Amino acid sequence: MADYLDRIKEYEDELRKTKYNKRTQHSIGLLKAKIAMLKERQVARGKKGPRTEGYNIKRSGDGSAIMVGFPSAGKSSILNVITNANSPVGDYEFTTLDVIPGLLEYKHAKIQILDVPGIVRGAASGRGRGKEVLSVIQNADMVLMIVDVLRPDAYPVIQKEIYDARVRLNQEKPDVRIRKKIKNGIRIGKTVKLPELKDETIVAICKEFRISNAEVLIRTPITADQFIDVIERNKIYIPGVVVLNKIDLVSSERLEEIKKEIKPDICISAQTELNTEILKEIIFQKMNYIRIYCKEAGKPADLKEPLILKDGMTIRDMCHKLHKDFVKQFKFAKVWGPSSKFGGQILMLKHKLKDEDIVEIHVR
Repeated sequence: MADYLDRIKEYEDELRKTKYNKRTQHSIGLLKAKIAMLKERQVARGKKGPRTEGYNIKRSGDGSAIMVGFPSAGKSSILNVITNANSPVGDYEFTTLDVIPGLLEYKHAKIQILDVPGIVRGAASGRGRGKEVLSVIQNADMVLMIVDVLRPDAYPVIQKEIYDARVRLNQEKPDVRIRKKIKNGIRIGKTVKLPELKDETIVAICKEFRISNAEVLIRTPITADQFIDVIERNKIYIPGVVVLNKIDLVSSERLEEIKKEIKPDICISAQTELNTEILKEIIFQKMNYIRIYCKEAGKPADLKEPLILKDGMTIRDMCHKLHKDFVKQFKFAKVWGPSSKFGGQILMLKHKLKDEDIVEIHVR
């Protein structure tokens, strides 16, 4: 394990010393590939050792969001304000020693909010039970990065730990296809310009990951880091929100300075409940929820209790959520609302629904 750590540190030191420009693009991309490969080998070797106990969280509701931040950033206070939880609160670090779930009910959506122990620098490498804490993100639908206004320097550390935990916040999964072949080397096809990624770098990165023959088709602009992510195929792409907490403890002038520095999505005070209702709305919006109203044949639609789905979901997804046999027994659906061309349009399973559609499902 030590040899991997030494080589990783050697490459990371070289990377830090290398200034980025057109001449160094290739060498920087290759260094990043070497570091990524060594880290994968380090993880693979670590799996052979004794297993550490993780957190077992039972999912509930329409989705889940995990709050990640330094100890004493105010996560427990936020949880208590926006959910039905009763998390221990204290003015000292490491108050939360386990994962505490709360349920945020907002606009008929039920969102599980998870308060986890505070992370520290090096969490992704295992420091302070960091691996167990960050592993909870793997099953979450969203991350709330909680930053204490008195410790704004924590923000880049939180970002790095989440990134090192293989989570990509607010990124779309790159549209890149890699098909391994038996011969003919690396053949590259592109439908977009890649100013930050040369063909020679793509070939070098592939060979670093022992891919000698493949067809690579790139349909979205990407960097060397993103291409490495595609090859590794172990990244999670979910939305994230930066929450600056305890803003009642600093002057308005200092607050403006910090806002320019870390660019939070929202500034709140859990203690005084300032802007906590706005936080609920941001969580709802970032989850990309849509509300679908169900209707039975010959009866008015139920406009009081909508079914909560994610944007882009189809009638098939709706059937799955309503009853496990609805897809097999499905005949057709009638749809009124934004996704239909006219009221009561007959549509099938692949049809994508939109917010506030009214749907009447007909089964055999």
